[in-house]
Amino acid sequence: MKSFFKFAVAAILVLATFAPSFAVSESAVLFLLISPGARPAGMGEAFVGLADDATAVYYNPAGLAFQRGHEVTLMHSNWLPQFGNDLFIDFLAYRHHLEGIGTLGFNVTYLNLGEQFHTLEDSPEPVGTFISYEFAVAATYGMQLSENWGVGIGLRYIYSNLAPYGAGSEQGDGRASAFAFDLATLYKFPFAPRLSVGLNLSNMGPKITYIDAAQADPLPTNLKVGFAYKLINDKYNKLTFVGDMNKMMVNRHKDGTSDAFYEAIFSSPWVIEMPKTVRAGQDTTYEKLFNGILSGGAEYWYSDMFALRAGYYWDEPGKVTFISLGAGIQYHLYRFDFSYVSADEGHPLANTMRFSLTIGF
Repeated sequence: MKSFFKFAVAAILVLATFAPSFAVSESAVLFLLISPGARPAGMGEAFVGLADDATAVYYNPAGLAFQRGHEVTLMHSNWLPQFGNDLFIDFLAYRHHLEGIGTLGFNVTYLNLGEQFHTLEDSPEPVGTFISYEFAVAATYGMQLSENWGVGIGLRYIYSNLAPYGAGSEQGDGRASAFAFDLATLYKFPFAPRLSVGLNLSNMGPKITYIDAAQADPLPTNLKVGFAYKLINDKYNKLTFVGDMNKMMVNRHKDGTSDAFYEAIFSSPWVIEMPKTVRAGQDTTYEKLFNGILSGGAEYWYSDMFALRAGYYWDEPGKVTFISLGAGIQYHLYRFDFSYVSADEGHPLANTMRFSLTIGF
């Protein structure tokens, strides 16, 4: 009987890829949590409160409501190069404004996990190879409810192809598909026009099934809130600060069951751990209440031609922090962005680079 050794390896590789960002997650298709776009990545992946370009289709579809014209963004990144040179992620986004209707957005995310070896149950010798990959295709829509308030929605089709074979006598194989949707909003304060706040609840939907319904895995439903403040906004100089908070809306229990996203909201409050003294004069313990990610950064533009970016990423569940740096250059309709992750040696995302090309028309 055929074994499925490489299926397990591929699955572990996927989880290992995203463990730095959401180490406590027990969800499937975690590639949906990879932040696209070199521009947001340079600001610590904080963008939900700004969302002013085509990557809003991922970070906050409501940001499309305030955008006009058309724009396309392409991103490529060699992902975790220490695990192989055939691991990469590509992202394509497009926005299209319809006067009097709103702004539509489309995006495709593709993660290539490389070539895997297929072995038999009774031998470790490879008898064949296959390619593991995952992708998602999404359509989004944003509209203004008022001059300062925008809302957005998104619908996403997800396909995961970890392996074309089954595991022993189990039903199914390493392939699965699912649908998910996003709900988002963005508000610009009329009394403080330089300040905006956003919220995006993404990847909501039924569980994804590889083997059978009893072993289905939840989607990586994620709640993100954030702000953007334009400290300087004149003709030649622009300086913007951004900050985000992320919280996974999925909790896996010891008995193997998982909370729905609305239950998870109340199971882990958004509070940073606070000291709690057990007894006066004795040891102090810590009651961990915050179970999410904080990130923030800044972007400086000179004369709408050159940009510099920096950010900081703090992952409480995964005990991971890193600094991100970025730069951009714009000429006429074209913008090229670059970002770099500076992390401790041995960190899976250390030295990760993202490259993006954006064309507006």
